[in-house]
Amino acid sequence: MPLDSPRRLRPAAVAALVVAGLVLAGCAPAKHQAEVPTGSASSSVAPTPDLAKFYDQQLEWTSCDTGECATLTVPVDYADPTGSTIGLALARQKATGSDRIGSLLVNPGGPGVSGVDFLAGAVQRIGADVRAKYDIVGFDPRGVQRSEPVRCADGPELDALFASDPDYSTDAGIQHVIDVYGEFGKECSNRTGALLGHVDTESAARDMDVMRAVLGDDQLHYLGYSYGTQLGAVYAAVFPENVGRLVLDGALDPTLTPGEVSKGQAIGIESALRAYVTDCQGGKGCPLTGDVDHGLGQIWALFDEAKANPLPTGTDRDLTQSLAFYGVAVTLYSQSLWPTLTAALKPALQGDGSKLLQLSDAYFDRQADGTYASNANEAFFAIHCADARESADFDDMRAQAADIEAAAPTVGSFLTFGGTTCAQWPTPAVDPLPSYAAEGAAPILVIGTTNDPATPYAWAQMLAETLSSGELLTYEGEGHTAYGASNDCIGGAVDTYLLTGTMPPEGTRC
Repeated sequence: MPLDSPRRLRPAAVAALVVAGLVLAGCAPAKHQAEVPTGSASSSVAPTPDLAKFYDQQLEWTSCDTGECATLTVPVDYADPTGSTIGLALARQKATGSDRIGSLLVNPGGPGVSGVDFLAGAVQRIGADVRAKYDIVGFDPRGVQRSEPVRCADGPELDALFASDPDYSTDAGIQHVIDVYGEFGKECSNRTGALLGHVDTESAARDMDVMRAVLGDDQLHYLGYSYGTQLGAVYAAVFPENVGRLVLDGALDPTLTPGEVSKGQAIGIESALRAYVTDCQGGKGCPLTGDVDHGLGQIWALFDEAKANPLPTGTDRDLTQSLAFYGVAVTLYSQSLWPTLTAALKPALQGDGSKLLQLSDAYFDRQADGTYASNANEAFFAIHCADARESADFDDMRAQAADIEAAAPTVGSFLTFGGTTCAQWPTPAVDPLPSYAAEGAAPILVIGTTNDPATPYAWAQMLAETLSSGELLTYEGEGHTAYGASNDCIGGAVDTYLLTGTMPPEGTRC
């Protein structure tokens, strides 16, 4: 597994590619956080006087490339609202019709992906009738891109981190990985400052309630993809009385343990890769021979070879095992990218890693000049380590690794030893909420895709059960997320819900 993440894929990494053409449990000391009242100026529970000034602020909208842009001011620490503040970047495209319902906030996931950048793609995904009734609002969550970004490393440092193939076969090898992440965390703290300890999902959810009030809505209307579903679920748990129409697509249940996340994603990726191989071998020009198991074996052999002898790419960067894995994995997010994977595997199996390197770079948002187009990777680390921690006990990690690799023989090893990532993180994790049921919330629509590689279908089923008002809509198919990327059955059901509040019939499968 590369030194790039808390042993899970960044679920929204491929969103831009599709439009254009992993949750941890705490073992570290909990961050002290005082009681923060829920609610807002327009709900039944008013904010404290110190928070009221944030809820009462007026946004100044100006023209920008994505429509209109503004900056929202929020406290760094909601337990100390009289302290330092940060600005959050918002962008909107106003409702095209006159009979406006309100604002629809959108989040593409990650965590760490820019909602401002995603706005143009979101508008393409959202039905025309919905766009007529809602202002579509994208935002960069705290720590992300334009909203006081987390900073940890420069381009060459990130290159080295992502290309590394760590050795977990010895105690010394595991400790080395922990130490590398520890140094990375120190740099995050040095370059980011106090904000690093306050980029957790609950704080981001509290930001969304300020957005709701400042945008003039009594209730929050929201479309969240992937990690954005976790953000939406946490919002509902903290502010159930302020829930309007929430669509959570590609669900990530906040009650999942780190082991469940890692194992679930490993099984999901393995299943998607098996589906790809089946499809590839059923067509023409597939470089994978024999039956499906033999084809999967060829891909594993490619990974194995890339670790022993990194593949040349025609550049000064070779294709390591870690980079090869992400080059493959990124194409499994959408069935439309399967031909791209075939085109990359053909030369790779002949010793040329150039096309898989290009795909891996797309996953990590790396540009041709060696810079990274966003801080999504750094924010991804920071948000996960702020939310919770996984056990860094060597025996615990080894036992978990054996279980994951047995469940997903081809890719399981790439989602193991997650406890190394945050073991020496410089800021503590927050406490989990006492409940994620969101009792009293209006009906919430949860969408799951049956062969989703990044957020397995079982997680959507779990989230619909966790939320007291959650209802499940199923897309039978491949790929990560469904609304705006699948068919009219899903699109029609979501549009009807957003426009009228009417849920699809229970058990609807598209």
